[in-house]
Amino acid sequence: MTHVLSLADQLADLRVVPVVVLDRADDAAPLADALAGGGIGCMEITFRTAAAADAIALVAGRDDVVVGAGTVTTAAQAVTAIDAGSRFIVSPGFDEGVAVVCRERGVAYLPGVATATEIMRARAAGVAVLKLFPAEAIGGLATLKALAAPFPDVRFVPTGGVDEARAAEYLAHPAVLAVGGSWMVPRDAVNAGDWARIKELARGAAKFRES
Repeated sequence: MTHVLSLADQLADLRVVPVVVLDRADDAAPLADALAGGGIGCMEITFRTAAAADAIALVAGRDDVVVGAGTVTTAAQAVTAIDAGSRFIVSPGFDEGVAVVCRERGVAYLPGVATATEIMRARAAGVAVLKLFPAEAIGGLATLKALAAPFPDVRFVPTGGVDEARAAEYLAHPAVLAVGGSWMVPRDAVNAGDWARIKELARGAAKFRES
């Protein structure tokens, strides 16, 4: 995900993007080890805690795990995340300021959308790979199918309430490149340092790369 134009190809290969909440920055490296060991080569570290930027910086230089920033809601946060080494930026919605920062810095932007109007705004800004969020709360696969029909050039990454059971259904749709989820990185396991459990969960999620 080192360049905006490569985002679709990267997501199509990854198929699953772990959405991570870290209370301690020092957990980033062993978590990345566990994910990579289980066959998942990416992680989205969310700006839901104060540890996010430091956590990204600790794993940004790795070759085995592509690290991005999630829950980025302002241009200032985008700058902080990119300066820390984030190679992609994810937002819960579309923000023009964040889009501008990502465009200027050459970093891929994955904004959230929930309506046709939001998709049109993102498309007008030149973004065609979009996070459908919160996917399950807004109708799940039925909503995705309805939105995909009038926007054949858009590809989606459903996130929000997506678990292992639902992931397969989303990934079977041709408009879906990948899904975002946290089932393979449960917060209690991260806080407990249960890296063996996370590695095993990652192995289960990695099976979707073969689908």
